[in-house]
Amino acid sequence: MTVALYAFTCGHLTMPFKSFLEGEEGTLKVPVPAYLIIHDKGTVLFDTGLNPHAAHKDSRYRDQVHKSHTFHVTDHELLPARFEEAGLDLSAVTHLVNSHLHFDHAGGNQLAPDVPVIVQKRELDHAREAGAPFGYVAEDFETGQSFNMITGDHDLFGDGSVVCIPTPGHTPGHQSLKVATGKGTFVLAGDACYLRRSLDDLHLPRFRHDEEQMLKSLHTLRDLQQRGATIMYGHDPEFWEGVPQAPVRLG
Repeated sequence: MTVALYAFTCGHLTMPFKSFLEGEEGTLKVPVPAYLIIHDKGTVLFDTGLNPHAAHKDSRYRDQVHKSHTFHVTDHELLPARFEEAGLDLSAVTHLVNSHLHFDHAGGNQLAPDVPVIVQKRELDHAREAGAPFGYVAEDFETGQSFNMITGDHDLFGDGSVVCIPTPGHTPGHQSLKVATGKGTFVLAGDACYLRRSLDDLHLPRFRHDEEQMLKSLHTLRDLQQRGATIMYGHDPEFWEGVPQAPVRLG
């Protein structure tokens, strides 16, 4: 079995710092990540970054997202260009996993139109109910793609190498992805853990769906870290400066 893991930075967002760490002042410019996992049995895309309309400065689209968010993304930073630049094939994707369905994690789902979306059932139900005021833009995830709605842990290939693990709290159905490679185990945390400080200090963001669940998810990530896993923090600008970008393999 061979598992290769690649990381992409697909633009940036500037948001209030308190959105990431409660009590902080000012703003923070953060990366928008996506990942590709190539397995002997399939190719997995984990999160898809921003909607192409965000790069085109489409005010109609951007107006659906909170006014405190500033977009920094060009066509060259969207997934098609990032894949082409890395010599990778977006059409080869067989599995699309969303950590959750917020606009900066599911915005590019439409770029893999024939691939079913693997998402926790709780997350899809909540996204459809909550809508744009809570970070969900319907056109990002209501693309006509089918959904593979899961509940709890989900082993994509049945060998323990690529496993969805529930990490709720940021949203009700948030999930992270545990990936075992020849270079070690990586946990793609998504928004279960925005920053290194989130995990080190158990410092929560200003806005969260469920504080108790988010703390529990951070403890889950801490346990995995203590057992040797590398945590890929969801939006940590300092951490991401050192993350190898595709075509260099992360794992």
